[in-house]
Amino acid sequence: EVWNMMNNKYSEFLPSVQNREDLVAEVEGLSMDIDLLKTAIENEVQQDLNVAVTEFTELKKQLERDSVVLSVLKKLQEFDAAMKEFSAALLEEKYMPAAQRLEKARSSLRNVESHRGFELKIPKALRKELTVQEQNTIYQLGKEWQKLIVWKLPHSKGSSSLEAVVLSELHLHTVPPQGEDTAVPPIAAVLQALAVLGELHYKLKDFGQLLMEYILKPLISYPSLEPVTEEQPDVFILRFRSQELALDEFSPVKVFDKIKLIFEVLHKYLLNVPLEQPGKGGKEGRVTLAELLGELIWEELSNCLIHSCLVHSVPSSSSQLEQYKEVIESTKEFEKALKEMQFLKQDKTALLTYACNVNFHFANKKCQDLIKAARKLMTSEIHNTVKITPDSSAALPELPSPGSGDHPKTHGPSSLLDNGTVNLGSESSLSQSTLSLPTCRISSSVQQLVELAYSTMEEAKTSTKFCCLQLCNCVGDIFHVFCEVVPKYHRENLQKLPQLAAIHYNNCMYIAHHLLTLGHQFRYLTSSVLSDCGGTFVDAVPDFKRLGMECFLAQMQVQKRGVLDRLWSARNFSNMDDDENYHAANKSIKQVLHQLKGLGTVWQDVLPVHVYCKAMGTLLNTALAEIVTRITALEDISAEGADRLYSLCKIVVDEGPQVFTPLLEEDKNKKYQEEVPVYVQRWMTFKELMIILRANLQEIVDRWADGKGPLAEQFSAAEVKSLIRALFQNTERRAAALAKIK
Repeated sequence: EVWNMMNNKYSEFLPSVQNREDLVAEVEGLSMDIDLLKTAIENEVQQDLNVAVTEFTELKKQLERDSVVLSVLKKLQEFDAAMKEFSAALLEEKYMPAAQRLEKARSSLRNVESHRGFELKIPKALRKELTVQEQNTIYQLGKEWQKLIVWKLPHSKGSSSLEAVVLSELHLHTVPPQGEDTAVPPIAAVLQALAVLGELHYKLKDFGQLLMEYILKPLISYPSLEPVTEEQPDVFILRFRSQELALDEFSPVKVFDKIKLIFEVLHKYLLNVPLEQPGKGGKEGRVTLAELLGELIWEELSNCLIHSCLVHSVPSSSSQLEQYKEVIESTKEFEKALKEMQFLKQDKTALLTYACNVNFHFANKKCQDLIKAARKLMTSEIHNTVKITPDSSAALPELPSPGSGDHPKTHGPSSLLDNGTVNLGSESSLSQSTLSLPTCRISSSVQQLVELAYSTMEEAKTSTKFCCLQLCNCVGDIFHVFCEVVPKYHRENLQKLPQLAAIHYNNCMYIAHHLLTLGHQFRYLTSSVLSDCGGTFVDAVPDFKRLGMECFLAQMQVQKRGVLDRLWSARNFSNMDDDENYHAANKSIKQVLHQLKGLGTVWQDVLPVHVYCKAMGTLLNTALAEIVTRITALEDISAEGADRLYSLCKIVVDEGPQVFTPLLEEDKNKKYQEEVPVYVQRWMTFKELMIILRANLQEIVDRWADGKGPLAEQFSAAEVKSLIRALFQNTERRAAALAKIK
């Protein structure tokens, strides 16, 4: 059974093996065929394919070259046709078609030159020919332009003078012909041809410059100049005439009318020509000659109108602002007319903007004028003075009672500087001298400066808020400028001349006095701006007081040094029994008194009395203190020396009070000469020293009175002992006296 089973399996397996062997043999045959086919493709078909691709590439390149050549030939044909048409049109003076054909030829040639790889000599020759024809056309158009627009100008170089302008004329041969005769080409054709060739801009630029220089600017600069127009059958003439004016004033209304007339005639005979802009089509490409000219000259013209006309019409006072509405309306009408003539674009409003900002310009002009006037006053001579008395110096003007809501009446500068009793609305009132300056002299320029400040503040009351703020700030600026300018400009005189230093001191105190109340006087005004100015003015008060004090104290130091320098030559008042020493001391004292008397004279009727007396008292006190110090320092004083020292001191006591002459009236000065001890601190000390120089020991002891007498009030025990030792010989009596001085 096993054997049978194996035979069955074998008999089944054998056919499948045979089938597989057959398939293997068939596959091997197919593989050989594939290899043969591959070899044939690589050796024969691939070679043929490479040849075909190469041929196709060459044919493609040849086709491209032929296409380019065909295109170039076509453009050359177009160029030739355009040039022929151009020549024909130019002969017939049809400038517009000629210019268009020339542009067509230029476009064709540009297309030919854009192709790379062709070394053609033809384009270079054609370019040369095109340039020649273009320049020839431009030249002919230029001649036509010169026929249409003829300037007859003076030969002199001073073209801007009135005499030269009167001789200038503009002739426009653009008057439309009445018949059918059109010998002169229409202006539109010439202008359009120039536009196509790109030359119109240069022609218009030259025309605009001549128009500005010989017509527009002179009309703005010379109010007496009037334009005169004349129309003849074939030409329009514009010339000028000069009229004598009573006042050489710049009236913007008249200037606008003249300029508008010029543009109206130019618009009628020249500028109202529609042009096609090259490269643009439709409505966007159409512009008028007026628009092109406006773009070229409007900026310069508007600046000239502003700076040579409108700026001079800005009011110099707020009362004239209302009248300026006429100028604003005229400016509006002027711009509107130019826009209707298309000379000006709708968005251009430079003139109207400037005119409408009249408040701004008025404030700036007013402030500039104020600063200029103030600076002139500050740099004028200080010694030209006016006298200020309590009856004439400034006090508060009439003010409403607090909370009443009333406003004070408008006062002029003079009334604001008047004095009067100030009613505070209570039972009592302040006296006449309250808030008044003492009698003194100030520079007339400073009085005018303060009046200028008051008048400016008065004007600010009725101004707009902006003007009010500017004017208020300007007043503050004036006083700040004073602090900067006056000390520097007058520095040398203020240092050398004591009278000017005193006047400058008074000036500063006078201004400080007004600043203290200036803001308060205007605090009830309706403008909230002015209500805040008071603080600004008050803040400057310490600066002015310091400015005056520094100058005057510097002069006081100079005078003190003079006093001490003269006393230095007194040889310390030692050895007065020596005639030479005595004469030197006597001379130095007289020089000091002479200095003080001279100073008292130049300060007389200038400084306020109390300041005068205090200043002179300080200087005399400096001399006395120096003399006392020198004498008390002496170690030995002879009897004769004591007598001579006494005589020297007596000169000072006798003549010292005479330096106090604050007033011109001599009899009124006696009061202040008698009050010398009040102003001279060491006066009583000096008189006690004189008593000691002539007293005996007992008298000195009696005046000491155990440290309670008049001598003890002026000298210390050490100083008295030193004087006793210097004046008296060493005896028991001197020792006893010294023992009592303690």
